[in-house]
Amino acid sequence: MTPFGKVHGPALKTLLAMLALLPGLAHAAAQPLPLGDGHVTDHPEVGNVYACTSSFRTGGARHAGPWIQGGSWYPAEKPHVAGKVMWPDAGFSLTAGASELTVQENGLPVGEPTGIFPIAPSDPAYRYDTNPNAIEPQSLAFQIPAAPVRAAQPACLPMGMIAFTTTGVAIYSALDDAGRDAAAHEVQDLCDGHPQSRGQYHYHSSSPCLPGADSDALVGYALDGYPILGMRGADGKMLTDADLDACHGRSETVSASGRTYHYAYRLTAEYPYTLGCFTGEVQPGTLQAIRRELAPPAGPGARPAHAR
Repeated sequence: MTPFGKVHGPALKTLLAMLALLPGLAHAAAQPLPLGDGHVTDHPEVGNVYACTSSFRTGGARHAGPWIQGGSWYPAEKPHVAGKVMWPDAGFSLTAGASELTVQENGLPVGEPTGIFPIAPSDPAYRYDTNPNAIEPQSLAFQIPAAPVRAAQPACLPMGMIAFTTTGVAIYSALDDAGRDAAAHEVQDLCDGHPQSRGQYHYHSSSPCLPGADSDALVGYALDGYPILGMRGADGKMLTDADLDACHGRSETVSASGRTYHYAYRLTAEYPYTLGCFTGEVQPGTLQAIRRELAPPAGPGARPAHAR
């Protein structure tokens, strides 16, 4: 082995470049986020998920990994499910009508990768999360309001799909099956996504693969019709829960695809990440159409469609 003092030329430059990165890597790994466990309410409250249920399953990841320490978790230390799979058959469209926007999608990410699911026993992530579900195309067609209307009172979030991205990926609330902080506990892929038992691929938080997530850009829509924007305001400042209301949004003028909105939800790095509740009125037909497609299979031995 060449002693450090003897390294020279290109090898020395490479070594010095690697050493220069170490403080930054250590700094990134050391940045914790508050754990969202226990921040589930039966009413709207900033920094919480207003959930439609108070009875949770015992599913989700098997363990609290070493990246969870006390009331914090360290995203840079959490492993990811292996693999980088592209989906050339992914499809997503948003068509404007007189009063509604029609969404048609197959649930596969357009132009973005996923990991390999089910998680293989040989994958190091399997030690912490044994997700047995494969990613399967869906056949979703539903409408959201083109001109969203604020509800008299904010509404609770169901388990399952509450929004979708501009790349056609479903967004679920911040909760896993057990009612815990899904982004912290569940081991997901390189894009922070994974499938539930019917194969619907989804995010519980922002994704590093989602175009515009780290900016002021449009990244998706909630099922009540209001847009979802990225994690930074127009001034470039990273937003936090303190900047937002109980539903994880705020009043602001937003132009998207020729339409003007006066309210938007925001992604944040901290829990609850996407929505805390619905600000607008969700059309009953929207939820019905989604539930029909994602309903559990009938027959003996059929497995229920968990939110996961």
